[in-house]
Amino acid sequence: QVQMRESGGGLARPGGSLRLSCTAPADNFDNAMAWFRQAPGKEREGVACISKEGVDIEYGDSVKGRFTISRDNAAATLYLQMNSLKPDDTAMYYCATSRDGLCYRSRWWKESTYQAWGQGTEVTVSS
Repeated sequence: QVQMRESGGGLARPGGSLRLSCTAPADNFDNAMAWFRQAPGKEREGVACISKEGVDIEYGDSVKGRFTISRDNAAATLYLQMNSLKPDDTAMYYCATSRDGLCYRSRWWKESTYQAWGQGTEVTVSS
C-alpha cells in the first residue's frame, strides 16, 4: 500500500496561481503519476498525468495551457503548477500512482488505472 500526501491547496483569486505538491515513499515512487480533481456534486476528473521518467505528459482539455505537471523522482515529489485559475477549478485535488509507467491516452484519465490515492488538498478559486 502506497501512502500519498497532498499539500499546497487554499484560496486563490481568479487569474491567480497555486502550486500543489504530493509526496510518497521514495521506494514506491517509480510509476506514472497523475492529478485528479472532484468538485462537489461532480465526478472525479483527470487533470494531468506524467510518466515514470517525466517524458510523456497528458493534460485534461480544461487545463491545457494553464497547468503544468512535473516530478522530482529523487525527492519522491509530484507537483502541479496552476496558473490563470478560474472559479471552475475549485475542487478537491488528489494525486495518484498509476499501475503503468506511461500515460497511455486510452486510460490515464480512468480511475481504475491507479493503485494508490492521497487524501486530497482543497482548492478554492473565488473573488
